[in-house]
Amino acid sequence: MAPSAAMHAAPTLARPPMPFPAAMARVLPFPSSRPEADPLDAIATTSVVDRDIAIFHQGGSADALFRLVDGVVRIHKLLPDGRRQIVGFLQAGDFFGLAFGDTYLYTAEAVTVATVRRMSRSRVDAVMDEHPALRQRLLVVTAEELIAAQDQMLLLGRKNAVEKICSFLTMLSRRRARQGKDPARLHVPMSRADIADYLGLTIETVSRTITKLKTAGTIRLLDGNKIALCDPETVASLAEGA
Repeated sequence: MAPSAAMHAAPTLARPPMPFPAAMARVLPFPSSRPEADPLDAIATTSVVDRDIAIFHQGGSADALFRLVDGVVRIHKLLPDGRRQIVGFLQAGDFFGLAFGDTYLYTAEAVTVATVRRMSRSRVDAVMDEHPALRQRLLVVTAEELIAAQDQMLLLGRKNAVEKICSFLTMLSRRRARQGKDPARLHVPMSRADIADYLGLTIETVSRTITKLKTAGTIRLLDGNKIALCDPETVASLAEGA
């Protein structure tokens, strides 16, 4: 897990997101003629985005839909007083940028170097007219976002620090399991400031809680921003307040 250089209360004051210049978004060719290709493939442009680069900004024109191919992306909202609340971390396979209005409701930034596919909103609408199943697929994505938002509200409002950290680790573990990877060995590239702004904690509290779990033998901190769950059942139980 990447250490933070400064200790402050969360949610933190957000630094201005870095722009998404063409020089730092390396456009890659994307094949559109392969057999049984996803209909979105033909309209997608693939780019590699450097870490801490904004893919789009809250309030910007919602003219595109994105899918994350590789890496980790954080999505966050700026509160009226300038504070940042991270509302989610995206991983490979996730769609983002869905908007019912004309502007994005949040900012998306790369946590790590990320490969993303960008699809024009107008062209997505045209493809959905030709492929009704795609519309249903995106409705499922929208429903999953609503469920995630409800889980986030519970996480912020009803759990203590240990429960929040263990819920976060359990979420990452379950995603690893769905991807067919070892659910007890987690890749956690987010900074402690990011985790604090996601869980509604201070950086100090995040650090103390992780140390507490490490001392208890529940987790181990590994090189390369990795965490091993020594006792996944205990982590899951703590997440539920048991």
